[in-house]
Amino acid sequence: MHVPTAEEIRRAPKVLLHDHLDGGLRPATVVELAAACGYAGLPSTDPEELGRWFTEAADSGSLERYLETFSHTVGVMQTREALVRVAAEAAEDLATDGVVYAEVRYAPELFQEGGLSLDAIVQAVQEGFAEGERRAAAAGAPIRIGTLLCAMRQNARSAEIAELAVRYRDAGVAGFDIAGPEAGFPPTRNLDAFEYLRQQNAHFTIHAGEAFGLPSIWEAIQHCGAERLGHGVRIADDIAVAEDGTAKLGRLASYVRDRRIPLEMCPTSNVQTGAVASIAEHPIDLLRRLRFRVTVNTDNRLMGGTSMSKEFGVLADAFGFTLADMRWLTLNAMKSAFLPFDERLALIDEVIKPGYRELGLTG
Repeated sequence: MHVPTAEEIRRAPKVLLHDHLDGGLRPATVVELAAACGYAGLPSTDPEELGRWFTEAADSGSLERYLETFSHTVGVMQTREALVRVAAEAAEDLATDGVVYAEVRYAPELFQEGGLSLDAIVQAVQEGFAEGERRAAAAGAPIRIGTLLCAMRQNARSAEIAELAVRYRDAGVAGFDIAGPEAGFPPTRNLDAFEYLRQQNAHFTIHAGEAFGLPSIWEAIQHCGAERLGHGVRIADDIAVAEDGTAKLGRLASYVRDRRIPLEMCPTSNVQTGAVASIAEHPIDLLRRLRFRVTVNTDNRLMGGTSMSKEFGVLADAFGFTLADMRWLTLNAMKSAFLPFDERLALIDEVIKPGYRELGLTG
């Protein structure tokens, strides 16, 4: 069994379904945008020190504390120019890391402090992603970006954001999500938004099963109709593993596996927020062996000090994941993307499988 090298992991085509735009800024960009807009709240104006601060602050083991770090990134993203720049750089950074398709999400309602309309915000981000795609292609690392628009579950704007997602679905917006603190803000508070999206044949995922347990997952699937689960790590609470390694699935876990509901798992983030105690104790390996529709994601690259390559690297170290495992996880993600079927198939047949064959993986 060959555990891939860091260079093999970097070169391997990767697909990312769960990445937050305001959680993936370059530290230097945060510093420069703060200076440009007069934002004075940064803990440091030295990019290296600031990058360390974000990671250390996010390592608290609390989802609430983790979410507080976003006050600084959101604070410097209140202008059209900032949104274009951050989106373009996100596309470039992901492409450099070997990501060939990514769905990047953000909550438009968070970027209105400077007077931007929701439509202006979406248009700016889409312009940035298009520019980033052009730069990546010119550098020989083509990438395609789809956007997910988030509504903040503690606010009351989910119907408005759902309508926005539908309005721009032919302009690069791939779907909808709800984000923010799970405890006390169940997905059922947003039923009108989910019903509207279903009526419009629009795609949506739901953050569930991260800070809150199985009821969060059940509500997201059965009450709201989620196509994917953002994180979903707590589905492991419904699986009993015997001393001999055999596993018995509860009703909910069986349903999630039987229905092939994708799990947008973010190992580093799950440790940072306290959803799991360590990478070694993360249920992703158990879920992979049980053939759940598992995918690997970054969540917040700045706060996690991470990338897709780093996520696969820590999983290879902890569980011995091979290139074949990487390909399986990547195909899971591509099959689960909010793209038309023929476009997913083209990326699988023309980009992903050939990329792994170039690394010597046959079959």
